[in-house]
Amino acid sequence: MDNYQHYLEAELGLWLYEMKKPPALFNRLTHAVQGKINEIIPEKVHRAITLAIENMVKAVITGSGWIVPKYDAALSIQERETKIRERIKWYRNSASVEGAVTGAGGILLGLADFPAFLTIKMKMLFVIASLYGKSTSDLQERFFILYLFQLAFSSQQRRNDIIGLIENWDAYKQDLPKNLNDFDWKTFQLDYRDYLDLAKLAQMVPLIGAPIGAVVNYRLTEHLGRFAMNGYRLRNQAELLTQGVVRNS
Repeated sequence: MDNYQHYLEAELGLWLYEMKKPPALFNRLTHAVQGKINEIIPEKVHRAITLAIENMVKAVITGSGWIVPKYDAALSIQERETKIRERIKWYRNSASVEGAVTGAGGILLGLADFPAFLTIKMKMLFVIASLYGKSTSDLQERFFILYLFQLAFSSQQRRNDIIGLIENWDAYKQDLPKNLNDFDWKTFQLDYRDYLDLAKLAQMVPLIGAPIGAVVNYRLTEHLGRFAMNGYRLRNQAELLTQGVVRNS
């Protein structure tokens, strides 16, 4: 086993530990408060927000399949991940610029940041999937991308649930819905909104909105890139084990 493989497995192991650790007290309290707030919001408001986010995500993931790079089977895993990091860096910097521009515009442009930033993150996930050799035109692959997104932008309690799904994807994917309409969009949007609430509210404050928007978008895009890389590493490792290519030491 070469040095990069050792590094990859160590990083994946650390990430898995982070995904499976129990929620801290502050995390549980925050999640409980957000849950109470969501209970106060009228159901028709939830439905409207859910529909808006559902339509935005569907529009992005329907179009993103046409612009992904081709998979190069000749690349080593280290070469492949070098390319992936370069793409993450590009999307991270683009998101940072977009956050600064919309943050400088106060509330109105701050609202425009939501769909723009969502589009950048989703497109990045499609590129990463393709570079790992996954067909982004496949419906099951698009569901996997949605679960990766949800894993990155959710509470620790929800991560404890979702990581098991990612680990056992081959078994779970057999029971996936037959179309995107049947995905649990309400939970998806609640997880996403609860994770981003404070950072994105601060981005709408005049004067400080631009630097906050730049830093928040930069860090969140990098955060999502790390989750995506480890999600596909975990899945590829499981697939190799299933095929008998990799054996436990």
